[in-house]
Amino acid sequence: MRLPREHGTASPVRARGPVGRFALAVAQFTAVIATSFTRLVGASAPIQLAAMPGICTPELVAAVADAGGLGMLGAPLLSARVLEATLEQLAASTRGVFGVNFLMPFLDPACIPIAARRARVVEFFYGAPDAELVERVHEFGALVSWQVGSLAEAVAAERAGCDFVVAQGTEAGGHVRGETSLLPLLSEVLAVVRVPVVAAGGIATPRSLAAVLACGCGGARIGTRFVVAAESGAHPSYVKALLGASAADTCLTEAFSVMWPDAPHRVLRSALAAAEALSEDVIGEVRLGEEVIPVERFSVMPPTSTTSGEIGAMALYAGESVGNVTCVQPAAAIVSELVAGAEELLQAAGRDGSQR
Repeated sequence: MRLPREHGTASPVRARGPVGRFALAVAQFTAVIATSFTRLVGASAPIQLAAMPGICTPELVAAVADAGGLGMLGAPLLSARVLEATLEQLAASTRGVFGVNFLMPFLDPACIPIAARRARVVEFFYGAPDAELVERVHEFGALVSWQVGSLAEAVAAERAGCDFVVAQGTEAGGHVRGETSLLPLLSEVLAVVRVPVVAAGGIATPRSLAAVLACGCGGARIGTRFVVAAESGAHPSYVKALLGASAADTCLTEAFSVMWPDAPHRVLRSALAAAEALSEDVIGEVRLGEEVIPVERFSVMPPTSTTSGEIGAMALYAGESVGNVTCVQPAAAIVSELVAGAEELLQAAGRDGSQR
């Protein structure tokens, strides 16, 4: 099997310090895989950054976009003013494509036109697909995606007018929508849905990227691998915990539910055990601009670089791909490794198949 391929390099990037210069060197040699997803959004790599609030800094979003992927900004708690300023910063710092993700339980309608005017993609998650929301985004010129956890929700998203859907399996880190693992879910969704499908959950290697492309997906949504990217906003202790973990060290739970109850999520088991061992109501604090906010035990917020306190007892979100997360790299190097490796595997599979 072989996917359509376009020869060339990824979108040019601007070197910013040592990490930026390394990213520039890597991106110049990044392979390009063309799919229904890349052609739709205008990317050159079939990779979507998972929108992880606090972790996806503007620098990480821009780095993924500059490397050819679709950078995503998580905006569940951003005010309209802050969102507009952040998107202006992104537009000035990247030549690539980026999007904004909204979590339905925290949606501020005032933010929708701001995102739709500035971003290529506006994405929604954790709620029933809404045709009125989709139409509103389209009015301002952006594409719409919906992250889903079931076939029924995927069909509803397509009927609502979404331009593509993200099918999330239970292997995913962070909040999990459905109850089906990725491959069975893809088998159902790809047989019915006609818009491009992006796979999410447990993808962190060239082999797993090649696998979802080979089965018909237009791309992969990747989170855990980018939590440890050089541009990530994750707390160093969070990064260290991921680097030492395996798939068996994760679990699905509803424990970290302060601010967002009844929403299953995958975290490191060690974080759950550490939080259960504490008795304090407040276990740390996080600085957001000029404001310092207390972090409650079992808070939904993951620890970022501005968080202090009992970091190991906070929401250390991790997907089952965490065992493949072994080192800190610039985001451009991650994208390059994934795309080049997946392309090589797909070409080899095509050669092997032609000889049978």
